[in-house]
Amino acid sequence: MRILVVEDETDIAAAVATALRDAGYACDVAADVAQADLLVDLHPYDAAVLDRRLPDGEGLELCAAWRAAGHGFPVLVLTAFDGTAAIVDGLGAGADDYLTKPFAAAELVARVQALLRRAPVAPRPVLRIGALEIERGPRRVRDGAVVVSLTAKEFALLEQLALADGAVVDRYALLESCWDHAAEPGSNVVDVHVRALRRKLGADVVETVRGAGYRIGACRGSAGDAS
Repeated sequence: MRILVVEDETDIAAAVATALRDAGYACDVAADVAQADLLVDLHPYDAAVLDRRLPDGEGLELCAAWRAAGHGFPVLVLTAFDGTAAIVDGLGAGADDYLTKPFAAAELVARVQALLRRAPVAPRPVLRIGALEIERGPRRVRDGAVVVSLTAKEFALLEQLALADGAVVDRYALLESCWDHAAEPGSNVVDVHVRALRRKLGADVVETVRGAGYRIGACRGSAGDAS
C-alpha cells in the first residue's frame, strides 16, 4: 500500500516516513500543498498523513479539496491543536482521524493501520492463481491449506501481477504500484523480489516476458519453500 505524508517539518516528515516504511508501506513525502496536489494527481494513494499548518496553505482545506475531487482515501490529520473545536473542524473537512503533536511513531502507524482496515474492501477480495489463494484484506497467501509467509513487498508485487489477469506488467508499472516515489527506475529491486516469489511459491508463479516485463504464471505445482 502507498501512503502520502504531507509535512513541512523535515525531522517529523522523515520520522513518519521511516515508521511507515518499516511497517511495510510505500511512502511519499510532500512538504507543501502544491507538491501534495501534484503527487495525488500522479499516484493512487491508499491513505494520507496530513499536517494542518503548511507553508502555502491549510491542511484541512487541502483535505476538503481532495474530498470534493472524489478522492476517498483515508486521511489522518496531524496538528499541534488539541481542543475539541480543532478536532471537529478536521472531521468536518473530511479527515478520518486526528493525532496531536507530539506523538509516538508506534501510535501513528497503529492509527494508519486501523484506517486502512476500515477502508472499503477492494473488489475481488480473493485472487486465485492455480492452487494459490491471495486474500487481499488480511494480506495472506495460501497454497492449499498452507499459509505462505511473504514480506509486504513480495505480497504487493504478487497482488499487482494477479490483478493484471495474465497481462504483461512492465517493471516501471510495478515500481509505481509497489514502491514509493523515491524508487530508482533502473534499480533491480523488482527482479530481486520476483526471484524471492519464485523461491517461495514455485518457479512458474511469475513469467518473465523478455523486453516487456512480467506476468502471472500458471502456478500448476505446489508452492516451494513456504518458510
